[in-house]
Amino acid sequence: MEEEMKEIWFPAKKYGFGWGLPIKWQGWVVLLAYVLLITIGSVILSNSSKAIIWLLPYILFLTILLILICWKKGEKAEWRWGDKK
Repeated sequence: MEEEMKEIWFPAKKYGFGWGLPIKWQGWVVLLAYVLLITIGSVILSNSSKAIIWLLPYILFLTILLILICWKKGEKAEWRWGDKK
């Protein structure tokens, strides 16, 4: 049985832990949607008297969602110190 190659949207960072900028258009759409949703939500919620109560959970939810997408569609997340030689 041939193992399918996972299509990578987010490459691993060269140094540190996590992912870099997207390399596929789908990754750019996800990143743009994240930025737009944070911006729109901040503008809408800033008009509320209890904005901080709703804004922090909203941003936390979107950030967790972005991390889950990166985890699923990105390279394996591990601590890196540059090129392996």
